[in-house]
Amino acid sequence: MGERHSKSEVSEQINDRSSDMDAMNSLEILQLMNDEDHAIMPALKKALPDIAQAVDIIVDRFRIGGRLIYVGAGTSGRLAAIDALECPPTFGTSPEQVSFLLAGGPEAFLAPIEGAEDDEEAAARELLALELTSNDCVVALSASGSTPYCIGALKYAAGLGAATISVSCNQETVMGKLSDLSIEVIVGPELLAGSTRLKAGTAQKIVLNMLSTASMIRTGHVYRNMMVDMQPSNSKLKRRAVQIVREATGAGQEESELALQSADWRIKTAVVSLLANVTPEEAEELLHRSDGFVRLAVRTDMQK
Repeated sequence: MGERHSKSEVSEQINDRSSDMDAMNSLEILQLMNDEDHAIMPALKKALPDIAQAVDIIVDRFRIGGRLIYVGAGTSGRLAAIDALECPPTFGTSPEQVSFLLAGGPEAFLAPIEGAEDDEEAAARELLALELTSNDCVVALSASGSTPYCIGALKYAAGLGAATISVSCNQETVMGKLSDLSIEVIVGPELLAGSTRLKAGTAQKIVLNMLSTASMIRTGHVYRNMMVDMQPSNSKLKRRAVQIVREATGAGQEESELALQSADWRIKTAVVSLLANVTPEEAEELLHRSDGFVRLAVRTDMQK
C-alpha cells in the first residue's frame, strides 16, 4: 500500500498508520499527530548540510548587495511571506532585502486564488517587476517540488544568473533539478493524505527559520544571542530594547535608557557606545568599519 505513488510523490502517499483515524477519539488523534511529528526533526537533521550551504549562498548574495526572494504558493507561500515580513522588525532590514512572491498576489494570503499556482509565467513576470538581477537569490518552496509557479520562478532566475534554491519534501523533484541547490526534507506521507500543511508545512517553516535567522547572524544583525537590530517601534519593544542593552553591556536601567535615547533608539549603536565608551557618532563609525558586527566594532576600538 505504501507504494501507491512513486518515490518522487512521497508527500501524496497514503499513510497506513492513520487509515482508521476517523474512528479515533480526540486524544487518540492528537497522540497520532504527535507521533507523526517526530519524523520532522530527523529529516531536518539529514538536510542540515544543504541548509547550511543555502545560508552561505544567501550570505554571499547579501554581501554584494543582493536580495533574498522567497517564491511559493498556498501554505508554502504563506509561510514564506510570514518569514519575509518578520525580518524588518526583528533584524532591522529593509523590506526589499528579504521579500516574497505568493502565487495569486498578496490577496492570496487571506483567500485562495484558483489556478494561481499553475501559472508558470506569472512568477517570471513578477520577478521581472521586482527587477531581479544576478546578485539576488531566489528560494522557491513547494512540498511537492513540482508547483508550476515555482518552476517558472526558478527558470527565470536561472536565466539571469541569480542564485536558485528549492525547498521541498520530496525527492528528485523538477524544482530540485532546476536549482543550484535542492533542500529536500523527507518527512513521509501526511497523517491526512496529501495535506501538506501538516508535517511538510512544519518542516518548511523550520527551514525558513534557519535560512533567515542564520543569514542574519552571519551578516551582523545579532550580538551574542540578542536582536541588536530590532526595531523598538512600541512601548513593549522599547522595554525589550533597554533589557537588551543591559544584558549586552552590564549597564544599569537608567544608563541603558539614556544610551538608547542618545542613539535615537538604535540598539546596536547604544551597545557599542557603552562597550567602547564612545559617542553614538563614534559608535556608528566603528560599526561601519566592522560591517555592522558589534563584536568586531568593539575589538576595532580596542585596537586603535
